[in-house]
Amino acid sequence: MLLACGPATAIAGAVQPAPASGRSQSNIDSRLQTEAKDPVIRQFYARNGWKPVWTDAAVEALRQALSDRARHGLDKLIFMRVLPASANGAAREVALTRAALGYAGALAHGSVDPQKLHQIYTLPRPQVDLVGGLSDAIKAGSLATWFAALPPQDDDYAKLSSAYLDFSREARNDSTPDTDIAASGVIRVGDTDERVPAIVAQLLENEYLVPVQAPLPATGADASALSERPAVAKLGETTQPPTDASQTALSPSPNFYTQQIADAVKRLQEDYGIAADGVVGAIALEVLNLHSGDRARALAVALERRRWLARNPPATRIDVNLAAAQMRYYRDGKLVDSRKVIVGKPHKATPQLMAPIFRLVANPTWTVPKSIERSELSRVSASYLRKRNMVRRKGYIVQLPGASNALGLVKFDMSNKYAIYLHDTNSRALFGRSQRHLSHGCVRVDNAEGFAALIAQDAGVAAEWQRAKAARSQTFVKVPQNLPVRLIYQNVFVNDDGRVAFRADSYDWNSRISTALGFPELSSTIAKPGAVDVSP
Repeated sequence: MLLACGPATAIAGAVQPAPASGRSQSNIDSRLQTEAKDPVIRQFYARNGWKPVWTDAAVEALRQALSDRARHGLDKLIFMRVLPASANGAAREVALTRAALGYAGALAHGSVDPQKLHQIYTLPRPQVDLVGGLSDAIKAGSLATWFAALPPQDDDYAKLSSAYLDFSREARNDSTPDTDIAASGVIRVGDTDERVPAIVAQLLENEYLVPVQAPLPATGADASALSERPAVAKLGETTQPPTDASQTALSPSPNFYTQQIADAVKRLQEDYGIAADGVVGAIALEVLNLHSGDRARALAVALERRRWLARNPPATRIDVNLAAAQMRYYRDGKLVDSRKVIVGKPHKATPQLMAPIFRLVANPTWTVPKSIERSELSRVSASYLRKRNMVRRKGYIVQLPGASNALGLVKFDMSNKYAIYLHDTNSRALFGRSQRHLSHGCVRVDNAEGFAALIAQDAGVAAEWQRAKAARSQTFVKVPQNLPVRLIYQNVFVNDDGRVAFRADSYDWNSRISTALGFPELSSTIAKPGAVDVSP
C-alpha cells in the first residue's frame, strides 16, 4: 500500500513524540541512530537531538502532500511504502523522514540529476536547505505550506501541470486501443482518403478541430450562409460542440479532406514546429499518432526540467530553447524580442549551459575547428578555400570577414570553455525550415544584425557598434554589463500566446528522464537533417 494513496489509519503506527522518561528516550535515541544510516537522515536527526518528530498531524500532512504528487508529474514514483506493523518505531520514523526528504527534493530541484544525464550541464540549479526546512516545517506545523512552496511558482509551470493532469486523465479514460494512422502517402485538400476520419478524431480529441453548435433550422439565403460557417476553432476557444459530434465540415463524404480540416492540421503543425502547410505527410502523421499517454509523459518530463532550473533567473537575459530552435530576449523581466535560431544537429547537440555575452564582434573571422577541418573539409582543394575567402594561418583554416563568412556579419562572444556562442550566418534561407537542428553546436540567430543593434542600444554602445560595422574588418565592442544566455531544452513549453506547445524530442533526451519518472519509454521524433553546410 502506498503512503500517498492509503487512508490515514494505514500509518497510525508512526512513532509519537517520546515520553518524558529518560530511560525510554535513551532507548529510542539508540534505535534511531541504528536505523538512520543515510548521511542526510543522520544530519536531520542530529539537528533534532536524535528525537522522533513525526506526530499524527505531521504524518497526515505528508500523506496529503504525496497524494497530490500527480500535479507535478510524479505520480508514477513511490516515495514510501507503509512498513509492516511489526516494524519497530524507529524504522517507521526514519522511513517517514526519508519519504518527506525524497519528495521535497523532487519538488525543489527534480528527482533526476541532469549532470548525471548530460556530459555538459552548467545551468544554475536550485539551492534549498531541505533538512532545515523539513525540521522547521514539522515544528511549526506547516508541512503543507512548505511542500507547496518548493516547486516553481510561475504561471507556465501551473499551465504545464494542468495539461499533465488533463492528458493523464484522458489516457486513463481512453478504453480504445491505440491504433496508429497508416503512413501511406500524403493527403492534400480535395483528396479522398480512408484515413481522414481517424485524422479528424485525433484533431477533435486535442481540440484543434472543434465542431460548432448546430444552428437552428434555416431556409433560403440564411441556410446558404450558415453552410459556409467554418467548423473549427483554435485550441482553448470555448465553442460549444453540437450534440452530434459528426457535424463537422466533412462534405461530400467522411473521407474527404476539406480546407477546414487542413486549417486544423496547420494549427497542430505550428504547435509542433512543422511547416504549417496543412498537408498530412509523414511528420504530421507521426504527431497525429501521439496519444494522450505520450503527451502526458512529455509533460511530466517538461515539469521535471522546469524543477531543475533556479527559481530566480536574471531579469535581463536571453533564453534559447534548443528543442524549439527559438530564442527569447527578456529585459527587466519582460519579453521584448523573440526569433528563430538554428541549433546543433542531433549528433552535434548544443549543450545546456548558462554563459554571458561579454562582447559583440562586427565582421568576424572564423577559425575552423580541427573537428570540422578533419571531417567536412578534409579533402577540399586550395581552389575551394580561395572561393570561400579562406586562408591557412598557424596550422588552422581561417575564413576572412565578408558576405561569405560562415559567421555572417555578427558574432556574440560568450564566456565559456566549450566554444559555444551566438552568431549570424551566410545561409539565412535555412531559417525558413521547420526543422532547424542543423549546426555544429553553436547557435545561429535570425536577423542577427537587427538583434545586435537591439543589444547594443540596450547596452548603451549603439554608436560604437555602428562604427565597428563600418570598419569592414573584425572589430570588437565590449558589452558594459554581461548579458546572461541560458541554453535550455524544453520540447513542451508555454508559447508566446500562452498555450502549451509541443515540439519533437530532436535530441532524444526525454527517454531516460521519463523512465526515471516511472514511465515507459517516451515516443520521440529524432531530427535527421541532411548535410547543409560546414558552419559552426
